[in-house]
Amino acid sequence: MDKKENNLMEKIISLCKRRGFIYQGSEIYGGLAGTWDYGPLGVTLKNYIKNLWWKKFVESREDMYGIDADILMNAEVWKATGHVDNFSDPMVECKKCKKRFRADQLDISNSDKKLDISNCPECGGKLGEEKKFNMMFSTKIGALEDSSSIVYLRPETAQGMFVNFKNIIDSFHHKLPFGLAQIGKAFRNEITPRDFIFRVREFNQMEIEYFLEEEDWEKYFNYWREEMLDWINLIGIDMNHIHELEVDKDDRAHYSDRTIDFEFDFPFGRNELYGLSYRSDFDLSRHSNSSSVDLSYFNEEKKERIAPHVIEPTFGLERTILALMISSYKEDTKGKEIRSYLAFKPSIAPVLCAVSPLLKNKKELRDYAHLIYRSLKDEFGKVMWDDNGNIGKRYRRQDEIGTPWCIVIDFDTLKDNTVTIRDRDTGKQKRIKKSRLINYLRKKIKNS
Repeated sequence: MDKKENNLMEKIISLCKRRGFIYQGSEIYGGLAGTWDYGPLGVTLKNYIKNLWWKKFVESREDMYGIDADILMNAEVWKATGHVDNFSDPMVECKKCKKRFRADQLDISNSDKKLDISNCPECGGKLGEEKKFNMMFSTKIGALEDSSSIVYLRPETAQGMFVNFKNIIDSFHHKLPFGLAQIGKAFRNEITPRDFIFRVREFNQMEIEYFLEEEDWEKYFNYWREEMLDWINLIGIDMNHIHELEVDKDDRAHYSDRTIDFEFDFPFGRNELYGLSYRSDFDLSRHSNSSSVDLSYFNEEKKERIAPHVIEPTFGLERTILALMISSYKEDTKGKEIRSYLAFKPSIAPVLCAVSPLLKNKKELRDYAHLIYRSLKDEFGKVMWDDNGNIGKRYRRQDEIGTPWCIVIDFDTLKDNTVTIRDRDTGKQKRIKKSRLINYLRKKIKNS
């Protein structure tokens, strides 16, 4: 990471903490590697992204069912799919400082000199032999302390959908193709969590398992590729920083017959943002054999039973947030000051507009402003009251959290019922009638 890119990451991390987006987990105790807590604006941004995803991929479609499976599952699920044996990363340990690293992502250089691949990038000590490290978190359930009590925190949300395939068929009788969608937590015991919220141990997946007949997989693989690109553009991630990588067979997950990674130019390098996989009939067939429950699908037209194949579009929520923050972060010069702002689309901005009285100590301005605030709050929900500091400081604060519009009530408002509305991106201001305010914002949102 060069100095400029490193500076960008520092600015974003600083902004996230300062403005209440993201905090270090357990910070007062020195933190815990790979854990992050979301503040008021961060959790709002996260929820708007999830809601927009759910609307696009579930509510607006006729072939998608939502599901919310439990995090804890019978351990046989993970044995059947090969996760217990194969869900691992290559690990090496320094013999001197005892730090552990992912062998396939080992940074062989430090700030001053090149190090041999067999040496520790931290202290220069010798690295031990490469070992396989299973990334699943295990725990025990119930009162017994034997092998039968072992369960795992799910490393992916997918299996909750596969084991419920028969339930959905029995309840809704949908013909192929159709999909199951889920948003939920997943856990991976990363050897070296790093790069802010990019590589963490607890994260959210927005995932789809799309069931179809084998002969149709290429058609729908290409279809979902286009849908994923459309989503990336919809939420405002910079398409100029998106790249598609056809993953080689040796680098694919053990269940995948084809995978495309959608990579993003992060400040720390190009890396995976989303993934699209063709899982064939791997999961359903494994679960059928392991559970002795028939998970086939009866084709009424052909009068035959088949094993459905699956296309899996996977979206990481935390990586979405990071890519969005990087895409949205802007700087320009207003007067003699450098202004930083987040150019969020109104549909996902944590705050749509902020309402302020020009002077907080003037009761008549405060009362009028509060009436407007309440009417906008009732209409749009994500509206903020801001009367802290002078008006210039309020503008800078709202710009930095990505608020598209600031609305100011001044003494002219009391005379003619007009308000000042300021645009975040341009800094331009205009006066409009109070009665037109809601429709004005509706139109702006629709056209954004």
